[in-house]
Amino acid sequence: MVSSQLTVLLNNESWKSSKDHLKVIPSNHLEFDFSDVFGPISESTCQDSDNVEVIYDQSHSLVGPSPRVSQSLGLSKLTIREELDIYEEPLLDEKCVKVERVGIEDFEVMRVVGRGAFGKVYQVRKRDTSDIYAMKVVRKDKILEKNHAEYMKAERDILTKIDHPFVVQLRYSFQTKYRLYLVLDFVNGGHLFFQLHRHGLFREDLARVYAAEIVSAVSHLHANGIMHRDLKPENILLDADGHALLTDFGLAKEFDGNGRSNSLCGTVEYMSPEIILGKGHDKAADWWSVGVLLYEMLTGQRTSQMIVLHAQPPFRGGNREKIQQKIVKEKMKLPAFLSSEAHSLLKALLQKDPSKRLGSGAMGSDEVKHHKWFKPINWKKLEAREIQPSFRPEVAGNHCVANFDKCWTDMPLTDSPASSPHGSTTFFQRFTYVKPAAYLLEIQSPVC
Repeated sequence: MVSSQLTVLLNNESWKSSKDHLKVIPSNHLEFDFSDVFGPISESTCQDSDNVEVIYDQSHSLVGPSPRVSQSLGLSKLTIREELDIYEEPLLDEKCVKVERVGIEDFEVMRVVGRGAFGKVYQVRKRDTSDIYAMKVVRKDKILEKNHAEYMKAERDILTKIDHPFVVQLRYSFQTKYRLYLVLDFVNGGHLFFQLHRHGLFREDLARVYAAEIVSAVSHLHANGIMHRDLKPENILLDADGHALLTDFGLAKEFDGNGRSNSLCGTVEYMSPEIILGKGHDKAADWWSVGVLLYEMLTGQRTSQMIVLHAQPPFRGGNREKIQQKIVKEKMKLPAFLSSEAHSLLKALLQKDPSKRLGSGAMGSDEVKHHKWFKPINWKKLEAREIQPSFRPEVAGNHCVANFDKCWTDMPLTDSPASSPHGSTTFFQRFTYVKPAAYLLEIQSPVC
């Protein structure tokens, strides 16, 4: 759903644009080539492969710290430059006060940290503050070609509505004639399961904290009428303090009350039975995915000294069709070493009948929070980030990319021709956004 390529000039000329007569980028203008799927990939998927068990049609993970460790690169900094070729109405805050816009000229590209079928994710530095962000760039022509404009707009709209301690935050969004830009928090602690695997940590007490943070985030989404629909290990990142954050809202959907969706979407191992059967699904599908995540956190291979992660989802093996059959028909097997409370929670979340699944009843997410396995959790302290996970990733400052795959951070910035978008671009009206926080806004005089 996302696609784009950054236009980059390696000279020191200043960025210019015309407000009255906006220019069109020449056909020989160059930009970076994007070609794969956003999000963390294994070493084998750094190369072409036909064996990846992922549904690609609509899935497009955001920033994905990967399962391999790389050294920070001494790349020369790049200057982003593209002529503004679209007009949007003045950006106003809630008090009708005009606020300063941001654009590509306000950021300096540092390196690639993610790659996708339609775009890349870059580590960037904001020029005026030196703050580090992740910039996700998508090309309009590819979005319109694949009929994904509505998904991209939905992702942006949903991110502007969510403010939660365990969700990656959108800071800015803007556009040019050719591209859309999402600027988000740069989270560089690695994805959850890579770190647990690397350090051999899979105790129930640590898994409980991470599971509680995920449950808290999902509960917040549901309370705001949003289904995530693509909860999986690659979409859970750790920050420098070790807290879990949800990312990638490319498949998220807003719903009203008990609204349902009939889309076949997500990553196959984490799909609920009702999605596979095409019977329509609601927010209960997210709780199934939470159950799969918890299963992976709790079922590592045990050694005499510690629990070493060899996490796998409960239904796996074979091609996509076989996995789907297992999800729908096969009985889940739970290891005996888990506590009775963990057994109870997993059975309740991985209930094949969505109407009986924990979290789908009258109490909603409170059913999950009040389960006896979460009894040690003080939810108010958790959501105030006062409960510190016992593990912290190795992060050497905000610039550190040691937890990103080297096949990305070593990626050369190759060029390819740009093309103009075909079809209506009215989908992208009012795409610009600045997060309403004092340190991000420059208040100007009232205009209404």
